[in-house]
Amino acid sequence: MPSFQSLPGFREFYPDALARRNHLFRVWRQTARAFGFQEYDAPVLEPLDLYRAKSGDEIEGQLFSFTDKGGREVALRPEMTPTVCRLVGEKAATLKRPIKWFSIAEFYRYERMQKGRGRCFHQFNADIFGEPGPEAETELIALLVQCLSTFGLTAQDFYVRLSDRNLWFHYLEALGLDGPRVRAVLGAVDKFEKLGDDAFKAYAEQFGPLEPVVKDKVLAFLQVKSLAAIEETLAPHGSAALAARLADWRRLLGGLAAMGLAEFVQVDLGVVRGLAYYTGFVFEAFDRKGELRAIAGGGRYDDLVGKLGGPDLPAVGFAIGDMTFALLLEARGLTPALVQAADVYCVIGGEAERSAAFGDIHALRAAGFAVEYPFKELGFGKQFKAAAESGARLALIYGGDELAKGVVKIRDLSTRTEREVPADAVVAAVRDSLGGA
Repeated sequence: MPSFQSLPGFREFYPDALARRNHLFRVWRQTARAFGFQEYDAPVLEPLDLYRAKSGDEIEGQLFSFTDKGGREVALRPEMTPTVCRLVGEKAATLKRPIKWFSIAEFYRYERMQKGRGRCFHQFNADIFGEPGPEAETELIALLVQCLSTFGLTAQDFYVRLSDRNLWFHYLEALGLDGPRVRAVLGAVDKFEKLGDDAFKAYAEQFGPLEPVVKDKVLAFLQVKSLAAIEETLAPHGSAALAARLADWRRLLGGLAAMGLAEFVQVDLGVVRGLAYYTGFVFEAFDRKGELRAIAGGGRYDDLVGKLGGPDLPAVGFAIGDMTFALLLEARGLTPALVQAADVYCVIGGEAERSAAFGDIHALRAAGFAVEYPFKELGFGKQFKAAAESGARLALIYGGDELAKGVVKIRDLSTRTEREVPADAVVAAVRDSLGGA
C-alpha cells in the first residue's frame, strides 16, 4: 500500500489545531465588525490575467497556475487585493462610501518554504475604498493594532513601522533621479535590511553605480525614525505638494495618538514594500524581538482599481498572515488552551432506557446544547468515567429505576450533587442549570 502524505508546504488541521485557528478567525471577525467592516468572499480560482495585470508576467513563477478543461489560463489566488479590487470596481457606483470590507481566506503561492511561510496559508484582509485622506490609514492601522492586541499582545511585543512612498519619490526626484531610477532605488531600499549594500547591485546593473553623494543621502533617509527628522531632511526641498504631504503625516500620527496608539507606531522610512502598486503610506507590523518575518503589511494603492478595469478609486488595505501570527502567540505564551467539551453526557442503562434517552438527546441538541452518549452498552462506572473525560458539566442518568418513576436524574459533575426532574422537563431543567439556548 502506498503511503500518502500532504504536499510540501500544505497543512492539515487536526481538531485541536483547527480549534486554535478558528479562535483566531473568530476574534478577527469580531474585531473587524466592531470597526464597521463588512465581510465578503470570492472564488479561490481566478483568471491568470488578473494577476498579470496587477504584477506583470514575473508573478507566474509564484503561482499554482494551469490551463483548465475549458482552455482558460487560471491560478489559485496568491492574494486577495486584485480580487477585491475587481469586486469593488464592478459595483462601485452602487456602494456607499467609504467601502470598508474584510475577508479571512486561504491563499496559495509556489515559493520557497521557511519559518512562518508555507505554500498555502490564511490571511485576514481589510481594505477601505473611496477615502483619499489619511483618515483611512488611521482606521486601518487602528484595526491592525486591535487585531493583534486583543490576543494579549502589547506594545512590548509588536509595533507598526510606518513609511511613505510619496515622500521617497519626492526626495529622490529632488536628488535628480528620474522615474525609472527612483523605482530602482526603492527596490534597493526594500531589500537593504536583508542584503545590505548588495541591495544596490540591481540598480548598478541597470543604470551603473549610484553616485556616492546620492547614495549617502539615500542611506541617511532610510534611517529616518521620526516626523521631525523627515521635516528637517526635506526642508531644503519645500513645495506646496510636500507641505500638503507633511500635513497628511501630522493628521495620521495625530489621529493614532488620539486613539492612544502612539506607542505601537514607529516612523521608519526603511519600509517601502516591494510591490510597485503602492502609492502612498505603507506599513508593516513586526515583533519587537525581531525573531519573525513581518506579521502584517499593507498600504495605499490608489491606482489599482482603475488598472484592473474599474473606476478611479482611492484604496488602502492590509493583510495579517495566520502562520507568523500563530508563531508570535506561541513565543509569547499566548496560544489559548481551548477546551472542546460537551455540555451534557447521557448515562444510559439498557435498550429501554436508550429509547427514552434518544428523544431528550435530540431535543437538547436542537436547543443548542452539546450532548454526548455511549454508542454501545457500557457499565455505569465506565460511562461516568467517559462523562468526566468528555468535560461535560452535567450527566443525565437514564436507569431502570428512573424510567419506572418517570424521571431523569441530573448530576452536576463538578459538585457531585444530584436531583431528579420529570421526564418531560429535561430540556427546561438543563437550560436552567446551564443557561444558553
